[in-house]
Amino acid sequence: MISNQILQSTIDGLKNITRKDLSVIEKEGKVIATTEEEMTGEQLEGINDFVSSAAESQMVSGYQYFKVYDNGVPEYIVQVKGDDEESYRIGKITSFQIQSLLVAYKERYDKDNFIKNLLLDNLLLVDIYSRAKKLHIENNVRRIVFLIETNIDKEMNIVEMVRNIFPAKTKDFVTAVDEHCIILVKEIREKEATDEIMKTAKTISDTISAETGSKVFISIGTAVNDLKDVSRSYKEAKMALEVGRIFDSEKNIVNYEQLGIGRLIYQLPLPLCKMFIREVLHGLTIDDFDEETLTTVGKFFENNLNVSETSRQLYIHRNTLVYRLDKLQKMTGLDLRNFDDAIIFKITLMVSRYMLFMEKMSY
Repeated sequence: MISNQILQSTIDGLKNITRKDLSVIEKEGKVIATTEEEMTGEQLEGINDFVSSAAESQMVSGYQYFKVYDNGVPEYIVQVKGDDEESYRIGKITSFQIQSLLVAYKERYDKDNFIKNLLLDNLLLVDIYSRAKKLHIENNVRRIVFLIETNIDKEMNIVEMVRNIFPAKTKDFVTAVDEHCIILVKEIREKEATDEIMKTAKTISDTISAETGSKVFISIGTAVNDLKDVSRSYKEAKMALEVGRIFDSEKNIVNYEQLGIGRLIYQLPLPLCKMFIREVLHGLTIDDFDEETLTTVGKFFENNLNVSETSRQLYIHRNTLVYRLDKLQKMTGLDLRNFDDAIIFKITLMVSRYMLFMEKMSY
């Protein structure tokens, strides 16, 4: 249904053109949009009688009333101040405008409902193509799913905010699956590169952050060429969001195609992870390593096992770094200056992080 804000914006615009006061009233009699401030939220008497009558318009006490229909049933009443011919004409124009909005929003609702069911795999294959045809949604178009997670107050219409970022893209779809997740199913060019897709994600992130003052997290699925595969891209975006939260928590944009080894670890069964940790750490856990050691290791990995550069960035002497690496070797038997040992310990850290995340999720 049309939001009250859209109705208010519509009649405000019409008043600026016509200089006539207008109101939109629910069929139960409540004023939901008006240019007369004193009428805001008023409950009008006698509207029910007009709604149930056969008349399409009527005039009462200096106001003219017009019905707006949805499938032949009155949905809204337009009220115009004035009893002259010009007021009648303005009332008819206003009711026609709202009728057009109602049709457009109903079509958007139907498309929104279709996309939700498509993403959640609630449609049979034959229903996907038949319903898409009725809704004039093309099948063989290259699309990709962006999953946008926010912790923004639900009063703010983030769905409309995302729609407004791409106002001319009529083939893009924006919907919400819950209070915090917005899904953008976006049409992309046949050879649109990963860099361009990441730029789109950054545009969304920057725009929402600028308008709300809150940080958002965006994950991206893979591009698909068939409508039925959009749900796969959505599942990939969901996985990317989870994997990014575990292994790249400092990033707010994560692409499924760039998850690397984190994607593999995320799909490992927990018993296998525990067995791996026992074998590598010989009974120790990551909790047995102090924060200084873990910070040193993290920076060492960032600098591709370069001792000199790591010690420089940590503001410590080279010998201090060597001492810390030797200490870690005594605890684990792994020398991180050796590439194979470094890989094993890197995976150990990631597996430990994954196990900790899964334990928190199980509470």
